[in-house]
Amino acid sequence: MKAVDVVTTALGNTMRSKARTFLTVIAIFIGAFTLTLTSGLGVGINSYIDRLVQGFGDQQQLYVQKTSSQQSGNANEPQAYDPEKGADKQGQFGMSLLSEKDIEQIGNIDGVESVEPVVAVSPSYLEGENGDQFQVQLGYPSDVNSYEYAAGEAPGHDKDEITIPTTWADSLGYDKPEDAVGGKVKIAVSNVTGEEKTFEATISGVTEIMLSNQGAQPTPSSAFNDRLYDYQQEGLPEGAQTDGYAMAVADVPDLGKQSEVKKSLTEDGMLGMTVEDQIGTIRGIINAVTWILNGFALIALLAAAFGIVNTLLMSVQERTREIGLMKALGMSPGKIFGLFSSEAVLIGLLGSVIGVGVGVVVGTVANALLTGEGGALSNVAGLSLYGIAPLQLVGIVLLIMLIAFIAGTLPAARAARKDPIEALRYE
Repeated sequence: MKAVDVVTTALGNTMRSKARTFLTVIAIFIGAFTLTLTSGLGVGINSYIDRLVQGFGDQQQLYVQKTSSQQSGNANEPQAYDPEKGADKQGQFGMSLLSEKDIEQIGNIDGVESVEPVVAVSPSYLEGENGDQFQVQLGYPSDVNSYEYAAGEAPGHDKDEITIPTTWADSLGYDKPEDAVGGKVKIAVSNVTGEEKTFEATISGVTEIMLSNQGAQPTPSSAFNDRLYDYQQEGLPEGAQTDGYAMAVADVPDLGKQSEVKKSLTEDGMLGMTVEDQIGTIRGIINAVTWILNGFALIALLAAAFGIVNTLLMSVQERTREIGLMKALGMSPGKIFGLFSSEAVLIGLLGSVIGVGVGVVVGTVANALLTGEGGALSNVAGLSLYGIAPLQLVGIVLLIMLIAFIAGTLPAARAARKDPIEALRYE
């Protein structure tokens, strides 16, 4: 019997008991379907995170913050005061601020090409051309080039320009994002003495809001942000002008030196993190959840494997005389083993192909419904909940066929060992 004849015969044999075969295929289908959905979920979200990392900031940038000396040692014990170092400068919420000396130290680290300090501005309100006023928290100017824009572009570095999120366009009186570009807004800021002043800026672009909340705040250009900050500091006694910065952005063009730069920053009492460092935790959680869900799918496949064993053992029992006849006609034990193994593999192939196919369709449709226009997650720009990785899908089919083959070895071996005389006498 040729290999083609073995496969053809195996296919016919699987259809002898349609109900039993159907139930076994259903069990495999459930495992394949679940595995396809969960693995696609991991692919989709990880691809979104990759885009988020690429868009959130330049890969060569390190975001540097001050590490408070009070955070070292036991936080519950008082820390000795060092007159040489002085006390950490504190910003809002007790955050330690970077000084001009810190900025200079960062710039002198080998591998750092440039460093840009970031100052925090706390405006009173933002006013649109329609006269409506809104509470506002400004984003950092260093992020403007990494935003995704629904309309317009990033603000010019040295211009009085600002971006607004898509969710703000309607509230400011614009019918669509494109209409907002070129519009004017006013930012009100109070100085140390309580005097309030408004500064006008041009809307250069309208930003999409990402899952990480990136682009969710109006963000000024560097020049405009500095103007607001300078006025915010007016009124301080002479010599008390603060030189603290909430954060600094350091450019490290040679990615291989980033680890050394981070180490140098740590030694200087600062913390440097890339975007990948900041988002890496999220990626780890997503991967962990995906593997847990895949584990449930594999449990379903294990249960399906026992179904294959049961189905083929019953088939061997029912076809005992047929096996004896095949052996009497000269069919070798190896061919009989191959025949029953082929039946197991065909059941696995049938269930896996249907499960993977339905999983891809359901995942794609669900992704379109949830992230498309009008969907529950349509306001999250660029979000993808489900992704298709062809090699991964092929791997799922091959894995299930392997599991099916292993499950079929016991019944196949039992059939191959049958004594032809005893088999022919079987009633």
